Amino acid sequence: MPRYLYTLVLYLLVPFAPIRLLWRGLRQPAYRQHWAERFGFYKTIPSQPIIWLHCVSVGETRAATPLIELLQQRYPDHQVLITHATPTGRETGEQIFGDQVLRAYLPYDLPGAVKRFLNHYKPVVGLLMETELWFNLIAACKARDLPLLLVNARLSQKSAHGYAQVSRLTESALHGLVAIAAQTDMDAERLQNLGAKNISVMGNLKFDVDPPTDAVEKGEQLRSLLGRNRPVFLAASTREGEETLILDAVAALHIPNLLTIIVPRHPQRFEEVVALFKKRGVVYERKSGLGDAEVSSSTTALLGDSMGEMFTYYAACDVAFIGGSLLPLGGQNLIEACTMSKPVLVGPHTFNFTAATEQAIAARAAWRVKNTDDLVAALQRLFDDAELRQNMGWAALGFSQSAGGAAHRIADLVGQYLPHTYNASASEESAK
Repeated sequence: MPRYLYTLVLYLLVPFAPIRLLWRGLRQPAYRQHWAERFGFYKTIPSQPIIWLHCVSVGETRAATPLIELLQQRYPDHQVLITHATPTGRETGEQIFGDQVLRAYLPYDLPGAVKRFLNHYKPVVGLLMETELWFNLIAACKARDLPLLLVNARLSQKSAHGYAQVSRLTESALHGLVAIAAQTDMDAERLQNLGAKNISVMGNLKFDVDPPTDAVEKGEQLRSLLGRNRPVFLAASTREGEETLILDAVAALHIPNLLTIIVPRHPQRFEEVVALFKKRGVVYERKSGLGDAEVSSSTTALLGDSMGEMFTYYAACDVAFIGGSLLPLGGQNLIEACTMSKPVLVGPHTFNFTAATEQAIAARAAWRVKNTDDLVAALQRLFDDAELRQNMGWAALGFSQSAGGAAHRIADLVGQYLPHTYNASASEESAK
């Protein structure tokens, strides 16, 4: 597919964009805000040269945190702009950085919208996180000699196959990037097979993400409300269809007074999970409604319906299951749970985080379960053996601390593409 056909398809779809935003806005009102930005119209005026990072949603935003903090330290004469595609990503950026960074939606990948975005912010360097290839955006940056990098790059076999179906577009886009920082050798190989050049393997930024300074304290506070002597199981970042399987597993356990916390991946699904609790007769409470009150001893499930508290949930639980992996959805990041020194369980489908998951399993920080019956057996074994849980927790912490440094390596790479006058501070820091 040549790029003009890709662009034509986008123009044909544009009239439906407001309908889609309104539809999503019925479940998540934030989708009804900042529409002009999605078409390349912005109000915020930058006051310094812009270092721009595109972080689609929550996961990319959190992963980019140590890199953004490092770039701010090294290049204080610049402003950092983070662009997003989802309201939850934008809200996460606001929670983490407040007014220390600029925030906006990246416009739809239309030539006019992309031109307006670049004309308004005039970034001196751009970074796309993980697997974001926007063909018109990359072409526009190349035409302006704006250095654009793909960082923390990962590419599953499934995604590689999809990009291969539009090989002409993909190869052209990859050639438009000045550098690629891949997470693993496998990611680098898949990108190279698609035509990428100038690839370096620099590790996974998610290993560099530190818990909030108050995460342990908040976890202790939450645990006191849950009951310090109650066994607590956390199902984190669950996806549609998984909550039913998890409740099936919990019902088959023989663990007295067990409390199960379910934190859906997407906030628009909170009410869907509430409806499931009611349908199955589960006695539940909502985290948002706890306040300072202790969870009732008759409560068997807690809905994690608060944003930005995943580290708190991990700190408060005994065992964590990482969602998106019981069904073929690719899994979610398990590094945060390991950072909080918790035993981790994952399902059979972790193709979005293959390397990190396999490394965690090899380090005996995580176990893989094949299905609901496997999950029951693993949970029963862990809750019956406190020493085993402790040893897995220590292994998880050691694993999470073993593979850091990606933020510094990527910041060094970014420095190579900044104007010469801004490189001195990076060179001085690297020499320390």
